[in-house]
Amino acid sequence: MKKLTDANEIPTLMSHKKVVFLFTATWCGDCTFIKPFMPAVEETFNDFTFVEVDRDEHLGFAQELGIMGIPSFVVYNENEVVGRFVSKDRKTQEEIEDFLTQVKQNIQN
Repeated sequence: MKKLTDANEIPTLMSHKKVVFLFTATWCGDCTFIKPFMPAVEETFNDFTFVEVDRDEHLGFAQELGIMGIPSFVVYNENEVVGRFVSKDRKTQEEIEDFLTQVKQNIQN
C-alpha cells in the first residue's frame, strides 16, 4: 500500500481512477486490527489504488473530508468522491470488502 508522504500528491491521486484513501494513525488500535488483512483486501480489489493517509500527519486533508474517526475509507474516481466508509467503529475484512464491492458496482453503472 502506498503511503501518502507529500500533501502535494493529493490532487494528482484524486484524479486517478479508483483511489482508496485509508485514514489511519499510529496510535489507533482499530487501525492495527485491520493491518494484517489489508494486503488480502488489496489483492482482491487490485483494480483500486490504496493510499494510506496518517490522519495526524495530514490533518487538514482529513478535516476537509470530514474524517473524525479512524480507520476510515474515502474512494475517489476521477476527482469525484464515489464512496465513504467513515466512522470510529472497528471494521472487519468482510465490511471493508462489502463496501468496496458496492463502490465498484456504482462506478461500473
